[in-house]
Amino acid sequence: MTQPSFVPVADSGAVRRTMATETPQIGRPKKPGLLGAPSKDSGSGRGTTGPDGGYALTLVQRAIHELEFAPGESHHDLEVGIAALAAKRAALSGRAPCASDVEVALDLFELRVSASDRVLADRIVRFRGVGHSYFALRHFVDTVSDASLRQSPGAVLALAR
Repeated sequence: MTQPSFVPVADSGAVRRTMATETPQIGRPKKPGLLGAPSKDSGSGRGTTGPDGGYALTLVQRAIHELEFAPGESHHDLEVGIAALAAKRAALSGRAPCASDVEVALDLFELRVSASDRVLADRIVRFRGVGHSYFALRHFVDTVSDASLRQSPGAVLALAR
């Protein structure tokens, strides 16, 4: 309800006119979460930046229930390692991870096919400690070449056979 016109208003309580301000020339600062192309000083141990890498872990957890595990194999180490590879594959294209990134990462280690005891034992050694040590995870991801991650999901299994 507005103030009646017959009530006196002090100068300090009177409503002042608004002043239009100019639009800033520079604009808004960029959001730190929006990343462009990978930096020039990328290399071993520096990772590959990409958006929403954590979603790869969700995709792996959905896909992992179909896998065969060897006795003594850590589900957590396997999940973290595959998610990191899927996130790296997606980041190489500058996008968020999707199901095909997880499929390629699983196929690189023949996780979606019945594996021999030798392959299972080798897999235990490769993934050991990956889920508990950042340095082990970085080393594991750096050992997989970008070229092998860029393949299509079906091509990885065809090469393995």
